[in-house]
Amino acid sequence: MIFRRAVARELGTTAGAVFTVLFCILFSVGLVRILGEAANGEIDSSAVVSLLALSALTNLPVVLTLTAFVSVLMAMSRAFRDSEMVVWFTAGKSLLAWIAPVVRFALPIVALIALLTLIVAPWANRQIAESRSRFEQRDDLSKVTPGRFAESSSSNRVFFVESVDLEGAHVRNVFVVHRAPDRDSVIAAATGEVQVRPDGTRVLTLRDGRRYEGLPGAPSFRVVEFGSYSVPLDQPVQTPFSPSSARALPTLDLIMEPSPWHQGELLWRLGLPVVALVLSLLAVPLAFVNPRIGRSANLIVAVLMFVLYLDGIEIAQAWVQQRRIGFVAGAWFTHAVAIALTALLFVRRVYLQRWLPRWLDPRNWRGAE
Repeated sequence: MIFRRAVARELGTTAGAVFTVLFCILFSVGLVRILGEAANGEIDSSAVVSLLALSALTNLPVVLTLTAFVSVLMAMSRAFRDSEMVVWFTAGKSLLAWIAPVVRFALPIVALIALLTLIVAPWANRQIAESRSRFEQRDDLSKVTPGRFAESSSSNRVFFVESVDLEGAHVRNVFVVHRAPDRDSVIAAATGEVQVRPDGTRVLTLRDGRRYEGLPGAPSFRVVEFGSYSVPLDQPVQTPFSPSSARALPTLDLIMEPSPWHQGELLWRLGLPVVALVLSLLAVPLAFVNPRIGRSANLIVAVLMFVLYLDGIEIAQAWVQQRRIGFVAGAWFTHAVAIALTALLFVRRVYLQRWLPRWLDPRNWRGAE
């Protein structure tokens, strides 16, 4: 009972600290990326907070997987370093006794990862895709960020506005460049207003400005001052949203429509909870600290194991999507290798004190002579 409580307390405390650090890193990276997209006019600036939250939900399963792995590794490494493991070994607790507490610690995290990967993350990816689709279907002026140049949907106009009112209908200090094969047009105006004509088309009505038409230096080049001038805005075709990525599809749809792309995505969703459980167990024998090698040696090996495991899942996913292997083979092969490695390390730490018998170790041959 004392052993179980001590292990549970140590793992819980370490997991809380590890998750806080990893989530802060994830949040900071996501914030920088989304703010950059908003500044470049790639997403709606008013949707930054919601997109940041949704993006965090999509990446949370990997963060929780790494949290479970690193927490067990750090807790047990500290126990080896501080000679606590010697006390438990003396009390009759072998390394195998850690399996049950680690599984009890990891199972709630594994269940949460399964919930996120199977239900929450696909929903979040769909919401992100819908938000981007709605932004792409807005007219040109609605996409303009004050103080930055923005290209129209048809790629033949460039807009610049200094400021926009809260309703987005009135703009100040407008600059519009229109490029055509035979001539260029540059318009500068003090103010502008978005208006809707009776036929439903939207136009930008500019006031108190100048229009420069033609090619510079050509005889046909002219400058025209105007009191009012209307610029038609591109009207994107409003189409119903349909997710183009398998990541945005519900898990049930992936099961009901077993195409290679859907099976590859399903393999990732089903595999990540298994990865979290296997890595948590792998951390038990991997946490052994050899003072002669250094304290951080096992951490380097652990990070390498984590990266290789996830890369293996992604490779299996790609092979399934490319029809190089079947879904069943892709689903178990990488996990089987990781489970076999975990079992081998347990056997090494519990039953074999050396990888080779003493008489096969070349370092002992000279002494035998």
